[in-house]
Amino acid sequence: MESFFIFVAIGLTIIIIIPFYRVIEGPTVFDRLLGAGAIGTKTLVLILLLGHLFGRLEMFIDIALAYSILNFIGSLIVAKYFST
Repeated sequence: MESFFIFVAIGLTIIIIIPFYRVIEGPTVFDRLLGAGAIGTKTLVLILLLGHLFGRLEMFIDIALAYSILNFIGSLIVAKYFST
């Protein structure tokens, strides 16, 4: 079962590259913002998956919550900055 989670983590890491292209080559700022939000969401899942693999899920949940709050606030700030 552990090898399955390792393969999922590797696959998720590869999937993060797809929105990374949108962040770099996005035609508008809002496309880049959506790509950054998608990367943040996938990274959040990856953090929780690693927490399960290490057997310290309770510690990684706290890290994931802090990361998700920073991702959300950062997205709001960037959207507010570029909308005006």
